[in-house]
Amino acid sequence: MDLLSKRILKDVNLDEVGEKPRGPKNSVDHWSPAVLLERATYLRKLAKHGDGSASEALKEYPQHCAMLSFRSRDGEAEVHERFADLFCVLAGKATLVTGGVVNGARTVAPGETRGLSIEGGARQTMRAGDFAHVPAGTPHQMLVKAEDTITCLVVKVQEVL
Repeated sequence: MDLLSKRILKDVNLDEVGEKPRGPKNSVDHWSPAVLLERATYLRKLAKHGDGSASEALKEYPQHCAMLSFRSRDGEAEVHERFADLFCVLAGKATLVTGGVVNGARTVAPGETRGLSIEGGARQTMRAGDFAHVPAGTPHQMLVKAEDTITCLVVKVQEVL
């Protein structure tokens, strides 16, 4: 390209010439099991030097978010007024308690309740490959035995009430 052509092109606003090529309107996010478990190794180290649990947001979307969670101890009892939790167990084993009443309930944020434990409720052993949907407003807690750990992909989905 000669010098005159370069000068002319420098002054052209390419936005006015035509449509720019665009990628897909909604990009697709993908995390393989290998990538998730590699990230979980990092979370395991954080949990070991912390309180026994660690998590990270993989991506936040307008109505939901994807998270990775590692636990080597019991979680708190939780109730999310407007969000459902979807758990996909990648590795390990724990007991998911759902329903019942939260003992020592306290509000930690608008629509978010935490507590020490759940009285009553149903218990389900969760292992690698298992999937559970906990609807908004349902008390739930993950219990992890001393010798066990659990790694989950957690998707929090805002439910329309």
